[in-house]
Amino acid sequence: MILWEIYLLAQRTILRNVLRSSLTMLGIVIGVGAVIVMVTLGSGTTAKVTQNISKLGTDILYVRPGLGSHGPGGLRIASKQFELADAEAIQNAIAGLQAVAPTTDSNRQAIVGSANRTTWVNGVTNAYFTALGWTLADGRWFSDAEQKAGKSVCLLGQTAQKELFGSTSPIGQALRLGKVSFKVVGTLQAKGASTFGQDQDDVIIIPLRTMQRRIAGKADVRNIVIAVAPGVSTQTVTADIERLMRVRRGIKPNQYDDFNVRDMKELIDTFTSTTMVMTALLSAVAGVSLLVGGIGIMNTMMVSVTERTREIGTRLAIGAMREEVLLQFLVEAVVLATFGGILGILLGLSASVVGAGLIGVPFIFKPGTVALAFFFSGAVGVAFGYLPAKKAAQLDPIEALRYE
Repeated sequence: MILWEIYLLAQRTILRNVLRSSLTMLGIVIGVGAVIVMVTLGSGTTAKVTQNISKLGTDILYVRPGLGSHGPGGLRIASKQFELADAEAIQNAIAGLQAVAPTTDSNRQAIVGSANRTTWVNGVTNAYFTALGWTLADGRWFSDAEQKAGKSVCLLGQTAQKELFGSTSPIGQALRLGKVSFKVVGTLQAKGASTFGQDQDDVIIIPLRTMQRRIAGKADVRNIVIAVAPGVSTQTVTADIERLMRVRRGIKPNQYDDFNVRDMKELIDTFTSTTMVMTALLSAVAGVSLLVGGIGIMNTMMVSVTERTREIGTRLAIGAMREEVLLQFLVEAVVLATFGGILGILLGLSASVVGAGLIGVPFIFKPGTVALAFFFSGAVGVAFGYLPAKKAAQLDPIEALRYE
């Protein structure tokens, strides 16, 4: 009962100086709100990145030839392109693979009547669709005969279809890539933007041999996409591929690789850990506002003790216990901090909803973060309110009554 009376007294005292109390709480409001915004948006960003990378497959390996920097001097290693035989060797020599898809790609201008568009042209085998989980929207896949003979047939992504054919069905229609005419045999379901913002649907897919013979003019394979079977370790498969490719490419034990194997699961882990570290860092910076808010509470309470010296002396003189005076001022500090915490939570959640919509990430409500922020705001009130409360409780009644 006495605690409730102390709370009501603290509330009346705070309301007597609304402006000063509001300014005192401002640091807590900003601190709590900023922490919630940082954690919420950070979690949303992590989820968005993970979702986007997962579209590429979590058990997918990309084997690519290319230049690499090695050693303290940044030594550049020259590389040669893969051949179709490299993909076949991986398929035959390494266990635990679901699909092995050699690909080669190029930026080309596609023409349909008066419509034209520069788009990505990808030469693949049907294993590519299995590896990356593509599904048909309409039409059919390439036949074995079309793939082996290098026929001029193609599949369209949703963006390429819309830009070149509009609302008309492209199945059976013709389009030109440079001087080569292609027949559209199917369209693909939409995949959306990749992690790096590239439109995965702005693509025309043709058989690999057609790409090599009629578009690129050479038998190079730029990428080998590998889907690892469920339950098989991607790290084990990666090590096996690296050993095989070093042998096939004649790389000596003391030489660096002139190719790389990218594990999408490792990429997800890297992005996730990076965003988590950045979120924690930004939250810590935002948390400094809580410290500043606590100092503001302590300063305000110190001023309040000075202003109410005669009141404190009167209470002590008529029999109030020092513990009651200590509790009164401590409750005032905690009420200030917790009110600020509540306002900060409301501000933080509102800003998080708006911010998530603006940057295009999901809003992920974390009750634990909200509870921790509220608890911490109360703890700030206790920590920074104790010194002024102790000073008030230790006042000498006679000296306090004489205070002018």
